[in-house]
Amino acid sequence: MSTKLNRIAELARKMPGVELRTLAHHIDMDWLREAYAQTRKDGVPGIDDVTAEEYERNLKANLTGLLDQFKSGTYWAPPVRRAYIEKADGGKRRLGIPTFEDKVLQRAVTMVLGAVYEQDFLPASYGYRPKIGALHALRDLRKALMEMGGGWVLEADITSFFDSMVHSHLRSFLDQRVRDGVIRRTIDKWLKAGVMEEGRVRYPEDGSPQGGVISPMLANIYLHEVLDVWFEQVVRPRLRGQARLIRYADDFVICFEREDDARRIWDVLPKRFAKHGLTLHPDKTRLLHYEKPDSKSDKRPTFDFLGFTHYWALSRSGHWVIKRRTIAKRLARKLHEIWLWCKTHRHDPLRLQWERLTSRLLGYYNYFGITCNLEALEQLFRGVRLAWHYWLSRRSQRAHIPWEQFEELEQRLPLPRPRIVHSWV
Repeated sequence: MSTKLNRIAELARKMPGVELRTLAHHIDMDWLREAYAQTRKDGVPGIDDVTAEEYERNLKANLTGLLDQFKSGTYWAPPVRRAYIEKADGGKRRLGIPTFEDKVLQRAVTMVLGAVYEQDFLPASYGYRPKIGALHALRDLRKALMEMGGGWVLEADITSFFDSMVHSHLRSFLDQRVRDGVIRRTIDKWLKAGVMEEGRVRYPEDGSPQGGVISPMLANIYLHEVLDVWFEQVVRPRLRGQARLIRYADDFVICFEREDDARRIWDVLPKRFAKHGLTLHPDKTRLLHYEKPDSKSDKRPTFDFLGFTHYWALSRSGHWVIKRRTIAKRLARKLHEIWLWCKTHRHDPLRLQWERLTSRLLGYYNYFGITCNLEALEQLFRGVRLAWHYWLSRRSQRAHIPWEQFEELEQRLPLPRPRIVHSWV
């Protein structure tokens, strides 16, 4: 597998900007087995209700049939199942859940596209890429702002991005690099597959379902052309000062050293996006003067990005520096989520509850455990202890547990203490 991926990557690297027309032959049984191994097994099933466990019972035959259909062009992309999850602002995010077999094939095609486009993607892009992630974006954002002394920050939010990608534009972007007929016809089938909700199938004219395995790759390709390349090749050469684009999937900020540069881009960016069927959210998109605070002033500008509030604060040596803390609403939502979980699972075996709570805490620390955010980690830790004690004490009418007894339980099943995982001091 690594040899084939390297071969595709080397071909793309040696032929920048050239259309690649023979890629599908790399997808064979070994490739599909690897795609299956990389596909999540605990996701919600699609419209056929086939789980990963059921699919695995006859794995060899299923993958053989899938490969034959893919190569012969007879593969039929079933509609995705509509699902909703809550957003941070209280709204609902629409998801499209493919069948498990569809996820495997999407993963296989995504692996091919990834090998090609990793040679093209620019440093401004951090989302859904190997060895690069949100923490790298946060690190580079802070570094850029510190070098500019704050400057100006353009916060941007694209309205319903995954539902708004125009298929004709996406096809034209793919045409520039991937012209393999088998792969392109399969992608078209996914784009046209439709969405099943309440027993009825709709066929949206544009968009790629958020929840599909291939959708993040298609999103990166779309914004690579619409935003990243445009910013580097058209915008940056015309600016008078420093500027830096930081994009994670469809979330991005642009930092400017000079106000006049910032206002010019603030004016032209909506027109650039409208040209490609995208709209910037009027309330969530703003231009912020992110200046270093005056020592005599209490005014300290802040903005939110990738789960953190970015704010100015004095360091121990008395210098103004940029620090980050968990967005307050996100922390409150996490505490509420754990409170409800403890309530629902209070009758589960104690060790099972401890394992799940430990996993949740460690997962939180692994992302939010950055320098200067210890207070938020401790707040979450205290909230988890309180929730666990409260609901264990309500397993029955006589189940009240004094704190002394709960602390003895913690000696046997200790919850992980807050810790800074990513120190950038």
